[in-house]
Amino acid sequence: MALDFMPDGNSTIQVGVIADTHGLLRPEAIAALRPSDLILHAGDIGKPDVLEPLRAIAPVVAIRGNVDSKDWAMLIPEQETIRVANVSIHLLHNLKMLTVDLKAAGIQVVVSGHSHQPVIAERDGVLFLNPGSAGPRRFKLPISIAHLYITDTAVSAELIELVV
Repeated sequence: MALDFMPDGNSTIQVGVIADTHGLLRPEAIAALRPSDLILHAGDIGKPDVLEPLRAIAPVVAIRGNVDSKDWAMLIPEQETIRVANVSIHLLHNLKMLTVDLKAAGIQVVVSGHSHQPVIAERDGVLFLNPGSAGPRRFKLPISIAHLYITDTAVSAELIELVV
């Protein structure tokens, strides 16, 4: 686990989740992520300077996606498992690339991107979250991000459609 994010006290942690920026970090996304204690970027960052404004808000954990193929992106892992409070979260860009045994690894949340389709679903006790795309519009899909709310071992998610 690369990150063990444990805040002071028993308060709820707000985790901002963004994906598929493709080099475009919209001001609406920055505003929606501002209350975050931690930000997760689920790949297809597009340009390294997308991460800096996010880091100005909160610590960032990012994984690379299929468009992140330049030299700068090679330092970013393709998958990452982190612990936030007492919740284990696995990040990867394309859900079809998931090879981790979620139950054996104790994963409670899987965060992905790639499809540009925002989704919150629960399967076999694991919360699957795709925040959708916050970058250039694709087809008629919404521009969106998500928030995870974590208190001890409890986790919930909310999709936020950005008005752009």
